Amino acid sequence: MVIAEAASILKRGGLVAFPTETVYGLGARGLHVDEVAKIFAAKGRPAGHPVILHVDGEAMARSYAATWSPTASRLANELWPGPLTLVVPRAANVPPEVSGGLDTVGIRAPRHPVALALIRAVGEPLAAPSANAHTHVSPTTAEHVVRSLGDRVDLVLDAGPCAFGIESTVVALAHDPPRVLRPGAVSLEQLRAIDPRISYELVSIEGDAARAAPGMAAKHYAPRTNVVLAERGGEGVAAALAAGGRAFTSVAAIVVTEGAERAAGGCAPLVVLPDAPDGYARGLFAALHTVDEAAVDLVVIEKVPNEPAWWAVADRLTRAARR
Repeated sequence: MVIAEAASILKRGGLVAFPTETVYGLGARGLHVDEVAKIFAAKGRPAGHPVILHVDGEAMARSYAATWSPTASRLANELWPGPLTLVVPRAANVPPEVSGGLDTVGIRAPRHPVALALIRAVGEPLAAPSANAHTHVSPTTAEHVVRSLGDRVDLVLDAGPCAFGIESTVVALAHDPPRVLRPGAVSLEQLRAIDPRISYELVSIEGDAARAAPGMAAKHYAPRTNVVLAERGGEGVAAALAAGGRAFTSVAAIVVTEGAERAAGGCAPLVVLPDAPDGYARGLFAALHTVDEAAVDLVVIEKVPNEPAWWAVADRLTRAARR
């Protein structure tokens, strides 16, 4: 059985890439410093960037939190298993290397049956950031993992494309009131229905300074090519393409509206994503991987609406386009 084989590799200290409902994760046993270090080496990830512990539910999560608040219980009861990470005070049995040396740790229970089966087969939490090179585009298929990390991974569990295609929402609970550190697949509206005090403000951290959650780097989720965000509609995309065409030899485009699609008709590749937040999120990282494979000099991406439902997508695009 493939889950048993993957669990055996992890118990021997290896790395296994596995699917979650968000993106593919690069997993190692999260309580073993030398094994967690292999994740950082494989990704080229700075030591101050924390990784998330993946558990099978609230009972396991409580074992790795120094304190577990009523708010943590409410959020876990309503949204776990699912794409929500809770940053809580770190228990003494969690190595500081997992949390970038900070006194907090991010924990989540993934919804994907393969991820849950693997955690239960190993019998302890799995440290698992996205299974890609540091700051590059997150993987939503097993092929993306292989293309990014190659033989740095001992086994890749292929369960097809991820359902959400964008990372978990991260909520910090170590201080009151709670606040969102990374927007993701769980909306702010969903969170505030459980606790109206939860706040969100965009935070971007330069360099390799320690941070409480992954996904806070100013430049992140980026393809190898240059990224320019264009105003919505045909005129905005046409202007960005004209400017890019004067400076770059080959240009690709990712668009959502009909006018933008017409304006970008000569681009190769041209990727048209759904003009709806869930569908767009599912296709975004795959589109960026397509652009990388084409090895173009520039990709023009049509901006998404400035609306709450698009918060996670807008965050990813902003960080991908950072120079």
